[in-house]
Parts: sequence; C-alpha cells; structure tokens
Amino acid sequence: MMKVVFITPVVPFVDGGTSAHIYHLMLEREKDIQIDIYTFNNNHRTDEEIKRVEKELNVRIHLTMMPKWVRLLFAFHLHFIRILLKFPIYYYLKVSKEVVQEIQRMRPDGIWIYGEELASITKQFPEFRRVHTLPDSEAMYYYRMLQQRFVTSVSLDYWKNALMYRKYVRMEGHYENHPSVTYHLVGEADADFIRNNNPVIDARFIRHPHYEVSPQLKMENGKWIFKFHQPKIKVLIAGQYNLYMKQEADLLIEQINENANENENFLQEHYTFTFLGKGWEKHVEALRKVGYEVEHIKFAPNYQEELIKHDIQITPIAIGTGTKGKVLDALANGLLVIGTQYAMENIAVKNGESCIVYREPQEVIEVLRDIVNGNDNVNGNREKYERMAELGRKQVLTLHGRSVVSKQLFGLFTNNDKNAQ
Repeated sequence: MMKVVFITPVVPFVDGGTSAHIYHLMLEREKDIQIDIYTFNNNHRTDEEIKRVEKELNVRIHLTMMPKWVRLLFAFHLHFIRILLKFPIYYYLKVSKEVVQEIQRMRPDGIWIYGEELASITKQFPEFRRVHTLPDSEAMYYYRMLQQRFVTSVSLDYWKNALMYRKYVRMEGHYENHPSVTYHLVGEADADFIRNNNPVIDARFIRHPHYEVSPQLKMENGKWIFKFHQPKIKVLIAGQYNLYMKQEADLLIEQINENANENENFLQEHYTFTFLGKGWEKHVEALRKVGYEVEHIKFAPNYQEELIKHDIQITPIAIGTGTKGKVLDALANGLLVIGTQYAMENIAVKNGESCIVYREPQEVIEVLRDIVNGNDNVNGNREKYERMAELGRKQVLTLHGRSVVSKQLFGLFTNNDKNAQ
C-alpha cells in the first residue's frame, strides 16, 4: 500500500480544466494507492460535490483555509501588490503549521503538490519524497508571447508580459534542487525550458491523460466505425475565440472565405462547419455569407456527445504551452484533427499518419480539397483520412491512457519511472 498526500488549490472534478487534469490522473490509478487530498477549494465545489468526488476517486478530501493575508489581499482588491513582489503571488503561499503537523503524523510515502507557484509548499516537507506537478512552464508561455511578438513593445501588454516573464523565470530558477523532489510537466518543451533555466533539478515530461470517450461512438460487429458523414463532411472548431486562437483563427477563416470566392462553392458543397464556444459570431456570419452551412453552439451540456457528431476538428491555436485538452478529446473520440504546431505538441500522434499539422491556412484548404477530390469525385480520398483518424484515436487511447499515465506519475514516488515519455 502506498500512501500519498496531495496538496492542491482546487478540488479534483470530472470536468473544469485544472481540476479535470487532477481528477483523471487519479481515476485509474492502481488500487493500492491511498490518497488524502488537502485543498483550498478555489473552484468552490459544494459539500455534496466533494462527497461525490471522494466516492468516485476513492480518496479523502480535507478542506483547508487560505492564509489570512491572501484572503485580505483579495477582499480589498489589493492586486497592485503583485507588481511589487519578486515572485508570483502564490509562491508565497504555505499551508498552516497545523496542517504540516497533521500530515507529518500520517507518515505518507510521498507528498504530491499541484500548481507551478506552490514551490514553497513543496519546501515545507523536506523529510518526504515529493512530486510537484506544475504542469506547464508559465515562464515559457510569456517567453513565447514576447518572442513571437504577440504583443508589441509599445503596448502596456508587452510590459505586463515582460514583468511576468521575469517573475516566473526567477521563480523557476529558485525551485528546490534535492534528490527527493521531482517536477512533473505535461509539455516536453516546458520541461526543457525549465531545465535550461534550472539545470540541476529533476524535471520530467509525462503525457497528459485523455479524458472521457463517448459511449455513443458508432460500432459495427464490435468495432469502431470510422466513416465521415455523407453527403457533407462535418467540421468542428472548438474552444473560445480568445488570445490563444484569435490570430490563427482569423487567418484560417479569411483563407476559407477567399477560397470560396475563387472556387465556385466547391468546399461549400462538401463541408459544414460548427463553432463550439463563445465569441465566434463574426466568423459564423462571414462563412454564411459565402454559402457555407454553419452552426454556432456557445455551450454543449455534454461535450463528448457533441464531439462525435463531427468528423474533423480544426484547431488553430496560435500560442500556449503544455498539452491542449480539446485536441486530446477530439482524437480520443475519433475525429481527424487538423491543427497548428502548438495545437499538436506533446501529443503522441504523427503528422500525415495520425493527424495533420499545418503551418499556413492554405494547407488546410488543400487537405479539405484532397479529402473529397478523388477520381470519381464522390468518395475522394475519404478512406485515407478515415484511417488517419482511426490511428490517431488508437495512439491517444494507448499512449495517453489514464492508467498508463497514472502508473508513470505514481512511479515517480519510488523512482521507478525512468522513461516517462
């Protein structure tokens, strides 16, 4: 039996970004791993929800209060203080002396901490084996923002990003170097970036687990069916229209519109588009004006159920770090994913075999044309791309499987995992 104490800002939950990552890391762990969770419940889960999670994950959850100084800072909106601090604000966060003593009395086999800024909590337990899940490098995110000129040097945003970059680089450089501490990331480039910044620490890349797979996927004789819809193939663009997607999404829709005007409605005859997320109104209108069949869903109560109504997901992510959950969701549910390099990084798929990675929007148009533009102009090269979607799904279910990833993660507590990648 392995006993682990997990310290986290949020309560694990089946969906919800950070809380979902934690949830799925634990869900299919080996049965002999006992977990006690200490959480600040920053995602405000109710007592009923917490009890449900305890049952689903077979864990015990202990709620702990944020320190008084944090509560006062946010209660009185003293956010400007962050500017004056040497490190990001939660780097100064610690659990109370009482909680430390309670955990020490439990004598766990290891302490697991979640959240890049919680390095000071990691340092509160020097006598234990520790795994600190970051899971991304925020310093690398700000580096990419500045390096790729997402913000210009004359803007206020530039100086905000430059300030935060310095804080996070400084913080990552102060991570504890000790044989009993391993830093766990879901991005390979993130791990490399931190090692370059702090060469003496043990930073490991472990793949992000996929989440839910819809039980309603079409089956025939016990096998998954990988067939695009007829007569029109259904394309999905999922996620909010925000900083992460804005630049590439604008270029993509502009290219699709230009192609529509130049090619006498060829793609309009073969494809429909669905935007899933907020902020896509102008893109929906732009595609409708040139003759596309377009749907806009701002929120789907059952995300996986909505996913499997489509054949292809285009993911025009322009910036970011780590692993993109919506890309994993699409691959695991059998969609062919066409995405930028940042959309596909850290995922166990290969361009041209189990996914499509594009650099310029025109490449997306060429792929869409190739899918339907076969010798008979009816089925085109559909089977080629259906096989690609099938292989992508198999790769993700195998190499991003929750039990596989969980075994690698908890192997870090015994130093048994030397080949997490």
